[in-house]
Amino acid sequence: MDWNECYPRDLRPERAQIDAFIDSPQWSALVAHLEGELGIRPLEEHSRCSGAPGWNLKYRKGGRSLCTVYPRAGYVTCLLSLGAREATEAELIVQSATAYLQTLYRQAKPLNGSRWLMVDVKDDGVLQDVIRLIDLRMKPAHR
Repeated sequence: MDWNECYPRDLRPERAQIDAFIDSPQWSALVAHLEGELGIRPLEEHSRCSGAPGWNLKYRKGGRSLCTVYPRAGYVTCLLSLGAREATEAELIVQSATAYLQTLYRQAKPLNGSRWLMVDVKDDGVLQDVIRLIDLRMKPAHR
């Protein structure tokens, strides 16, 4: 069943229900990194966006958006926004990333200096790519 059908706007899922729906070791590792190592608590929101409708988890630190996670059955889709100030370092990370992430990055056309990547986290290699890009966004802004 589709996530949005399971939990429509008027039925907010509990965290245990989110975890059970995703049921992925990559999700568990991503949560351990975001919530454990980085100490970030997500904000649950419902989106009507046609591309990814339904409840999602937004991770922010110090006013900066790090990623938005969209639950899927057996995996998550992670929305990453890479801004102009991270572009040089992001390019270096992408060069050593999985072929999948390299393709997503190339296909994401810059918009006002930013690239928006919708990454399906289905294996450990892609998980490590996502974690490296999230950690890049955690660095203090360059002045």
